[in-house]
Amino acid sequence: MRILSFVFLLLLSPVVLGQSLYQQLGEKEGISSIVEEMLYRVGGDERIVHHFDGVDIVRVHKLITEQVCDVVGGPCDYSGDTMKVSHEGMGVTHADFNALVEHLIIAMEKHNIPVSAQNQLLAKLAPMYGDIAEK
Repeated sequence: MRILSFVFLLLLSPVVLGQSLYQQLGEKEGISSIVEEMLYRVGGDERIVHHFDGVDIVRVHKLITEQVCDVVGGPCDYSGDTMKVSHEGMGVTHADFNALVEHLIIAMEKHNIPVSAQNQLLAKLAPMYGDIAEK
């Protein structure tokens, strides 16, 4: 019975045993693709696209990719400003923040990232909320 229970749990679990979060996200190439998809979706979202007006989107892609790679334990060093400095005065609301997260989740789903890995990444990014969204 124990063996059947273990096999059942493995079938239900989307976690790939032995893989780090960095690996589950597809390493740097996978993270870059997820970020690209997220930014593409943001470009068509009238709720938040205004926050990216006049921004060097190639640089934003590079920095977000670095940051995610760094946060999940990959071999990257984030080279941008702090979240507080880079979002100061932008007027990012709770709804704006959630819209971006929505696009990140859809991008991860499109790249077949397991839900458990998605949740792990979101948990690592969630503490940034206080430095990004204005009260």
